[in-house]
This record gives sequence, structure tokens and C-alpha cells, in this order.
Amino acid sequence: MNDTGGLDAGVAIAPQLYQLLRGRIVRTELLPGEVISETEIARAYQVSRQPVREAFIKLSEAGLVQIRPQRGTMITRISHQAVMDARFVREAIEADVVRMVAENCDGPIRAELQDQIAAQKRMDDYDNDTFVRLDELFHRTLAEMAGNPYAWRVVEDVKAQMDRVRYLSVQKDHIRTLIIQHARIVDAICTNDVTGAEAAMRAHLREILKSLPEVEKARPELFNTAR
Repeated sequence: MNDTGGLDAGVAIAPQLYQLLRGRIVRTELLPGEVISETEIARAYQVSRQPVREAFIKLSEAGLVQIRPQRGTMITRISHQAVMDARFVREAIEADVVRMVAENCDGPIRAELQDQIAAQKRMDDYDNDTFVRLDELFHRTLAEMAGNPYAWRVVEDVKAQMDRVRYLSVQKDHIRTLIIQHARIVDAICTNDVTGAEAAMRAHLREILKSLPEVEKARPELFNTAR
């Protein structure tokens, strides 16, 4: 491991390490079953072991690693049940979020959301990383527009396993489908169609019910077979 980039010495190190390692696990740069150690990570990122230990604890709470004393920390396999649980929680939160935005949609909200959809449509079909970034921005923006950024922080805390599946399933045709779904959500919001916006969001977040079995079949080695 020789990745030393991305850390800002002027900001708390542990949260930065958590985000960096979380991203590497989600993108399968760190594979299930792989063992990492505090010493290795501290050396790779040129930091002390304490913030690494804190980051590992947070990753463990997210279900991304298993901390095994004296044996190293292992990247966990993707849990089917954890993905399903995260989808349920996320849908419950974001359905309410989108209803609130649709009820209060005005000119600035309309303009911002339409700009985001336009940016998504302009992107390269094969640019998974850019799509994931724009997708995160879209959902976070909705929570902020609803006046409840905390809702997005809750979603972020529970969706790590869901993100792993999402990253594996985001291909050219799938990206197009998700952008179309985003556009439907925005169309409903812009016309203050509360019921339509909620239905469009629920349909969007249930897309993973289709992609999860496909990813499990294609990459069975990444999944925990226990249900």
C-alpha cells in the first residue's frame, strides 16, 4: 500500500482516513478477505496509529471491516441483509425528504435541480466515479433543500454496504437508467407533485432490488453467503 495522498494536516486525520478507506473498500480496491493493519495504514498515509485505530473502529461500525485482535483487520464480505436493511432505511428517510422539497419547490430549487440533471446528462456514460459523485450530490442536495441535512448524514451512516453494490452495478446502461429516474424525481418536484415525487424516489431506491441479485451472481466471491 503506497497511497499517501488526500490527507489535510490542518483537519482531524481520523475522519479523513475513514472516508479514504471507505472509498477504497466501496470501489473494491480493498477486497473482501484482505487483511490490513494499523501499522501498514499508518505507514502508507504517514500518520500515527491512533487516527488509524479510530478510522478502523468507524469502518467496523459501518460493517466494512472486522477487527481481529492480534490477527489484523479484515475487509468484510458484502452482506445481503445489510444491503436490504440500508435500502429500507434510506427509502423511509428520502421519501419524506422528497415530499418536503416538492411541497416547497420554488424558482431557486427548480433551477438548481434542473442544473444538476443537465450535468448528469452531459457526463461520459462510462465515468462511474463522476456519476457516483453527482448522484451523492443530488441526494444530499435534496436533504439540504428539505431543511434537514442531518437526514443525509443518517443515510450516509447506514448505506456503506449498499454503496458497494451500487458501485459494482453502475455500468453504462445502468447510469442512463438512474439519470432518467433522477429526472423523473425532479420533474415531479418542479410541478409540486408531492405524491409523484415520493413515488419516483421510492422506485429509484428500489432499483437495487434488481441489481443486487445480478451483482451477487457475477461476483459471488465478494458476498457473505449467510442470510
